[in-house]
Amino acid sequence: MSLFRQIWFAVIVSALIAFAGSFVASMLTARHYLSQQLTIKNNDNAASLALSMSQLEKDPVTVELQVAAVFDSGQYAAVRVIAPDDRVMIEKTSPPQADDVPDWFVHLFPIVSEPGRAQVSSGWNQFGTVELISHSHFAYRELWEGGLRLLVWFVVGGGLMGLLGMHFLQRIKRPLDAVVDQAEAICEQRFIRIPEPAPHELKSVASAMNAMVDRLKAMFAKEAARLEAMRREATLDAMTGLANRPYFLNQLDAALSDDDAIPSGSLFLLRIADLAGINRRLGREMADELLRRLGAALHEHTAERPGAAAARLNGADFALLLPGVHDPAPVAESLLATFNDQVSAGLIDGERIGHIGSASYLHGQGIGTLLSRVDTALACAEGQGALAWAPAESGSQPHATTNADWRKLLDGAIHTQRLRLIEFPVANSRGQLLHLECPLRLQAAEGGEWLTAGSFMPIASRLAMTSELDLAAARLALDRIAAGAAAVAVNLSGESLLAPDFRHRLLALIGSRKELAPRLWLEVAEVGAFRHFGEFQTFCNALRPLGCRLGIEHFGRQFSEIGRLHDIGLDYLKVDGSFIRAIDSQPGNQAFLKGLCSIAHNIGLTVIAEGVQSAGELAALPELGFDGATGPAVPREKQ
Repeated sequence: MSLFRQIWFAVIVSALIAFAGSFVASMLTARHYLSQQLTIKNNDNAASLALSMSQLEKDPVTVELQVAAVFDSGQYAAVRVIAPDDRVMIEKTSPPQADDVPDWFVHLFPIVSEPGRAQVSSGWNQFGTVELISHSHFAYRELWEGGLRLLVWFVVGGGLMGLLGMHFLQRIKRPLDAVVDQAEAICEQRFIRIPEPAPHELKSVASAMNAMVDRLKAMFAKEAARLEAMRREATLDAMTGLANRPYFLNQLDAALSDDDAIPSGSLFLLRIADLAGINRRLGREMADELLRRLGAALHEHTAERPGAAAARLNGADFALLLPGVHDPAPVAESLLATFNDQVSAGLIDGERIGHIGSASYLHGQGIGTLLSRVDTALACAEGQGALAWAPAESGSQPHATTNADWRKLLDGAIHTQRLRLIEFPVANSRGQLLHLECPLRLQAAEGGEWLTAGSFMPIASRLAMTSELDLAAARLALDRIAAGAAAVAVNLSGESLLAPDFRHRLLALIGSRKELAPRLWLEVAEVGAFRHFGEFQTFCNALRPLGCRLGIEHFGRQFSEIGRLHDIGLDYLKVDGSFIRAIDSQPGNQAFLKGLCSIAHNIGLTVIAEGVQSAGELAALPELGFDGATGPAVPREKQ
């Protein structure tokens, strides 16, 4: 029974007990008072009638007229004149009546009054005795109405007490509900704080719960900081903060092979011409400063470019990967200017300064072929002078398309439904299907090629058209679930989350097919989720009641932000494939990923590996704590 029902039950029972006691006491007191009043009235009226009769002639007609005059007033149940020998001389009676008073009430509280008696004289002799009994129905009516008034007062008072009790209970229940919600959130591994309520008993509970949440957050923050340091040690160059060679090669491989990667771009190799001589002539501190400045300049080129990466490959060699950059000349000119700035700063003092080689690439190109081409271009630059840039020749430059052309293509595909989902299995360590990962495909023209998401989503983002594509993907996913798919995951763009209209339409779409929602997995890329974290949190809070599974894909590069995920109701993480490649032979990455899985499990998240390429990688994942995997090495299994 709820607290509200209990308090109403207590109020009703209390009111009934109080009413019953007060009613009985009041009725008995009033009945006794009314009985006394009737007795007094009987005596007074009998004395008055006897006195009147004593002063008149005692002939039968006169006596009867006097008795009739009194009786006809309607206030008396009986009027008798009794002779001295107890013979009834005259008698007037009327049946008892209680008007609208219930019979049960009359029987429960009978009003009994003594008859009034007085002597009638005839001179010095006794003529007879007058006996008079008043009607009690007036007393019953007054007693009944008094009981009704008492009942109304108790009903009104009980109702007021109940409403007042509910008001105070609601004031107590609000902080109690907050404590309960906090406890439930902790059970779900969502660690939230609540305001401390005013009641001392609840305040102590809330204070203890908040202190526990703070300690847990501190533990997670400490563990996250330790793992972030481990990640940086395993994947980054300590001097420049750029990616190290193994991690960069993983990123480059992902750019060339991942299905949702931008399909083309440019790769640059930079070499400081005489780093050893600079170190010898100017000292190690100056050489280190040169490396740091060059690293900062390369890092600036990766900002705000999805999928871009910069790395220090070895002592004097650097690399810069820029997906979506088809004209390398402006970037190369900027990098040449950076070398000249270091000369002006006195950090490069020799005749040879530096050299840059670049090459364009296309999705699906082999990593060895690309590195060979760009290395050849770098060698060509080294033969051109002290400071030079040389691009690699390529006959497969991507075709440039204007924004207007892209808008027309995207609008046409959306309106004619030239969109589809393809599927890749996501399985657990036992090979059982968790869900189907279904990226979106778009047909450029009727009967034309189907473009990958990496080909058109960056353009759609620039043209603010991601919302329609994401809604189409969600609609196709629900259709596939309705057709019998066990569970389907689709990716949503971070830019779409910024549009309130998109969130409203998506909620309406899923709400209209709510029975399918528990099998719908929705995921947002790490960069979009953290760049628009407030909107992402609002999005998660709105979708959670519908039963959808919510996750972040391509996770890992912003691992230090994992502490922000503990209270937004997230379900899973998909770790970026650049951390998974060759994981079976990289102890540093293994330690980091093992810690990542541990901390993610502690806040209730399922962890899935992306881009698993080989059986060796797949076999290493369960030992590290991964719950599932996707990629070419994951076999297609029926559920």
